[in-house]
Order: sequence, then C-alpha cells, then structure tokens
Amino acid sequence: MTRTVLLGTVGALALATLAATPALAERPAMAGANPFATASTLPFEAPRFDIIKDADYLPAFEEGMKIQLAEIKKIADNPAAPTFDNTLVAMEKSGRMLDRVGQTFSGVVQANTNDALDAVQTTVSPLLSQHNDAIYLNDKLFQRVKSLYDKRDSLKLKPEQAQLLKVYYQQFIHAGAMLNDADKATLRDLNTKLSSLETAFQQKLVAAAKEGGLVVDDKAKLAGMGDGAIAAAAEAAKGRKLEGKYLVPLQNTTQQPALSSLDDRATRQALFERGWTRAEKGDANDTRATISDIANLRAQKAKLLGFPNYAAYVLADQMAVTPDAAEGFMKRMVPALAAEQKREAAEIQAQIKKDGQDFALKPWDWDKYAEQVRKAKYDLDEGALKPYFELHTVLEEGVFYAANQLYGLTFKRRTDIPVYQPDVLVYDVIDKDGSALGLMYFDYFKRDNKSGGAWMSNFVQQSKLLGTKPVVYNVCNFTKPAPGQPALISFSDVTTMFHEFGHALHGLFANQTYETLSGTNVARDFVEFPSQFNEHWALDPKVLAHYAKNYQTGEAMPAELVEKIKKAATFNQGYALGEIVAAAMLDLEWHSLPADAPKQDVDAFEKEALAKTGLDVDDVPPRYRSSYFLHIWGNGYAAGYYAYLWTEMLDDDSYTWFKDHGGLTRENGERFRQMILSKGHTEDYGPMFRAFYGKDPDIGPMLQNRGLAPEGK
Repeated sequence: MTRTVLLGTVGALALATLAATPALAERPAMAGANPFATASTLPFEAPRFDIIKDADYLPAFEEGMKIQLAEIKKIADNPAAPTFDNTLVAMEKSGRMLDRVGQTFSGVVQANTNDALDAVQTTVSPLLSQHNDAIYLNDKLFQRVKSLYDKRDSLKLKPEQAQLLKVYYQQFIHAGAMLNDADKATLRDLNTKLSSLETAFQQKLVAAAKEGGLVVDDKAKLAGMGDGAIAAAAEAAKGRKLEGKYLVPLQNTTQQPALSSLDDRATRQALFERGWTRAEKGDANDTRATISDIANLRAQKAKLLGFPNYAAYVLADQMAVTPDAAEGFMKRMVPALAAEQKREAAEIQAQIKKDGQDFALKPWDWDKYAEQVRKAKYDLDEGALKPYFELHTVLEEGVFYAANQLYGLTFKRRTDIPVYQPDVLVYDVIDKDGSALGLMYFDYFKRDNKSGGAWMSNFVQQSKLLGTKPVVYNVCNFTKPAPGQPALISFSDVTTMFHEFGHALHGLFANQTYETLSGTNVARDFVEFPSQFNEHWALDPKVLAHYAKNYQTGEAMPAELVEKIKKAATFNQGYALGEIVAAAMLDLEWHSLPADAPKQDVDAFEKEALAKTGLDVDDVPPRYRSSYFLHIWGNGYAAGYYAYLWTEMLDDDSYTWFKDHGGLTRENGERFRQMILSKGHTEDYGPMFRAFYGKDPDIGPMLQNRGLAPEGK
C-alpha cells in the first residue's frame, strides 16, 4: 500500500504546503543550521540521514510552517486579479522546507521510530491538521481559486493545468471551504481532535504489537517451525534481553506466519490469541476507546460537510463514488465466496480427522491443516519453496528483472547514500535511455520500532515545476534471519515485494509538471491498481525462471515444482479472499455510522457488523480486527479498504489484456507505462482506465483468477 502518515488528505499540497498557525509565532526561532533549511546536496535531494538528528525535526516543522504562512498569506492577499500562475503555481511552489521535513519524518517515524520521534509526531500531527485547515478554510484563498474555476472554460489552459485547477477546487470544497465561519471553527476543532486520536492509535498499536509477541520457554513448543525460524525467534528474544527464551513477534494481520507450521496446538492458539487481543488488554495500549472516539468524530465531520456518513464523504472523490457502489461490488462476490468457505472448512475438518485428531476447526488451526490439504492435493510444501526464494536474489533477479523486461529499467546498488537504519538498501534507477530516473530505498526486515505491514511512499516527489525527481522507498516486515543465515522468504513475501515495487513504479514513472498531480497522488481505489498488477509478474514463467534459484546450488526451481505452484494458485481462496472482504465490509460499516449514533462498544459493534457479511467469520476472521486495523484508523484508508478489491478487478482486467496481446513484452510495458503508470492524476480515473482496457472494468477476470468462476464466464 501507499502510506500518508501525518495526514490523511490527498495531494501534495496537503502533505507539504500547510499554512502555519498563529500559535507557532510564539515559539522561538529555529536555532542554528538545520539540515532541512535548504535542499539536500545529495543526489536527487535524498535526505541527509548522515547529519539529521531527532532534535532537528520539530524546529524544522515549526520553521517550515512559519515560512509557509508567509507564502500562503502573500498569495491570498495578492491585490492582482487571480491567474493560474499567481495563485495555483504559487501554491505549488510554496512550502518547500515543510515538504522536506514532512516527507522525511513520515518515512522514519513509521519505519524506525523511538520515544523522541513519537513525541514529535504527537506534537506536530494536530498542528499540521490546523495548517491544512488554514489553507483550505482560508476564504480569501478559496475565492481566488473559485474565480479561476468559474471561468475555466475561457482560460485556455493546457490539460494538466485544467486538471490541477479542478483538483484544487474539489479539495477546497471537500475540506469545507463553503462552510460559514461558525461551522469552519467546529470543523477545525474536529480535525485537530481527529489528528491527535489517529496519532495516538498508531503509537498504541506499535507498542501493543511489540508487547503482544509470544514468548516461549520451551523450544519443543516451536516444533514444526524449522531451524532457521526457531533461530530467528531466539535472536528476537535476545534483542529483548530474554536470554534462553524464544520470541515469535506479531505481524500486523490476524493470521500469523508461524501458524501454518507449528505442531503444538496450544502454542498455535496462544499465538493466535496474542494477536487477536493485542490491543484489547485494558492497558495503556488498548485502542478501543480511541477507535470509538474516532468513528464518532468522523461521523460528525461528515454531517457538518453535508454527507450522511463518513463513507459517503470519503468516496465522493474516489473511482467508486458511493458506498453503495463499493458495497454492491463486494456483495457480488459473497454467494460464491461463502460457498467456497463452507467447502474449504469441511475439507480442512476432514484433514484434521485424517490426521488422527478429534477437535473442531478453529482459526488457529486453519493455516496448519490447509497446508496439509495443499500438500495432499498438489504435493506442494511451503518449506520446499523457500530455498528458491532468497530475498536479495528475488529483488535483483526477479523484481528488477521484470521491470527491465517490461520497461527497460536497470538498477545500480549505491553504498554512498546515507540511510536511517543499517539494513536499508539503496539503488539508482536508470531509465531505458540511460538517464537517471530516480532513487529507491528498500527496508525489508521487521523491527520492534517499525509499524506493521508493507508500504511505499516518497522522500522526494517528482515535479517538473520544482525540478525534482522521485526518491521512493519500500518498507516490509519480513523476519530477519539469524546472523550468517540466508534471508529465505515465502512466496507470499515474494508477492509482497512485487506489490510494493508496483507502487514504486507508479511513483518513479511520474511525469507531471505539478506535484499535486504527480505519481501516486491518486484516489485510494486507483492507487492499489499498479501495485496489484505488478504481482502477476512474480509467476510469469520467464521472470520466475530468472529468480527462483536454490540459494545453495544456484539451480533453477524444478519445472514440476513450478507447475505445482501454478496449480495451487487458487487454493484456499475462501480464506484468502474472505478475510479481506470481511475486513473491507467491517470498515464500511464503521464509517456508515450517522452523526447521531452513540459511541460504540467496539467488540459488540464488530460482532454485529461481521454477522451481516454473510461469510463464515467464525472460521475465517477478518484480516484486521477493529482494534488493530491500522489502515482505517491511522493510515488514510478510512472507508477505503475495499480499494484493494476494487483495484484487484482493475489489475486482473489489465493482466488479461496483457495475456491477450503477447504478455511480458517491452511494447506492452511501454503502453502500460504511458497510459497508466506515468499519468498520475492528470486524468479522471474512469476514462484513463477505459483508454487502456477498451471498456469499463469487468469483475469476471478477478473471479476467474481467484478460482470462483470458470474461465470464459
């Protein structure tokens, strides 16, 4: 996924050019030289992690906001008649210092935080929310934008200019620019409170995940995990000063990787329950009261802005447009999906009995016995795959190779660019003509001070106006091997690498004049399209043969093993798709609450919402429970988790087009680059997709790819 940490608003202006509030004028001026005061002298203006200190961030934020205040005030107070250049271009150019500190801080606080950075985030998040309001609720500024929008047909703007004007106008309206002064004051208060609560949720969850890891005293209880995984658990325990013990850390999802291999059922149950209740301990890291407050305030905000609920507010500028469209899209999957879940549960229960066990299937049993069913049906052992998926080989000979075959890109490792953590890798990205396209960071291993999940974002965004090229990063949470051991990953992890790099391509191929429209600054239900599309190349025969090599012998994965992977591709889809649909429906249910609804009992609300889905949520719980659903409470995907499914439809449609036109070719890659990846938000999403695909999105290829519909139906 792509991630916006400090604010959930869309567009470069909201990230980087937030007008300062008067309260900051009372703070002391920034002391001495600050690494964010001027553009970095490193290649591509990459952050100066060699000189940036934790103490630099807050003063830089404060100074950046002061500078921004003067720039925005000058634009709003300009006595000259509004023009595209003196209003919109001026806004695009403003806030450079705040942009530098904001994008750098956003990357580091999510991937490598500490108490000092958490404190900065707590202080700055509500201030940035106030700055956002200071721009979008500034009536003088809005009237300048509105005057341009009202006479847009006579301005003779170029297409990208016309789109920029349209996007700015819509953002002002969506942010409350048309409200009266009293309602604007109420909105400012709501936004400030929400920003503080969302930050609190993020920080509670990081701490809850850290504390929630399963500590095991007896190595025998980890039987089945494999020597490498057990060694990693011992190493993780040492990192917490738990000598002689084993720590199985939590990933951000409901299911945990070790559940597919642990032999001891009590250990599986303990691990599952540690994850399931990680943020529901009744302690300082319990997120439920925070969630209830966020949902309530979001509903109030939606009503103030003229919407029946927060979902309607969020989706108004998305590709789906309405919650009914998003929900209806998902409900089309439910009958076939529910039937598949029932079939799979019966199959797994039979496998439990066949294994000589006599217990009813529970969620902590599913992955373990599903793996046995998979072995029996396809003779495919996940453990047999891992020796062929060494992380660095997958990256350079798989992810990079596919990008070369499709787009002509090449990559060169750099060790002279400073990083924020020693495990981070940096590469030059070189375009098909040999020119420098951008810079790419990879941070793959899990740490206690890293948020869960996987994501992409920018340290520097592309803009022809500003003369900047993209500096992009991918972050994941793979288990770090014990010292001296290879970084062997699962095929699911391989898919994650291709996914996040798909986001990176979207950012790297940005070719816009204006940062607001650049790269991944698009709707949530479009931004996941390039990333999910890129997943398909992980199994492309040419690509797979290039990277799936035994780390010890260098031999390619045997053809029969490759065939088994392909045959098993639609296995367990009742679970894999079901957990996502359940989470997406839970998200929409939370954000369909009206403003007059009381604050919710989180557990009761969740139980009732999941019961409405028509799915087997007892055996197949949602991928994220409300209390650890970081996407929707802290990362800008509120009422937007359905986007992963919506964009899966788009990506499967597009992959079908590729298959029909020759597959992995430079010609096809160039067409996709020019018509999708390089467009940013310079066009509306529906016409952009139709121009590439030739018609409106079709759910058929998605259902076929998931094995829920026969080919050709």
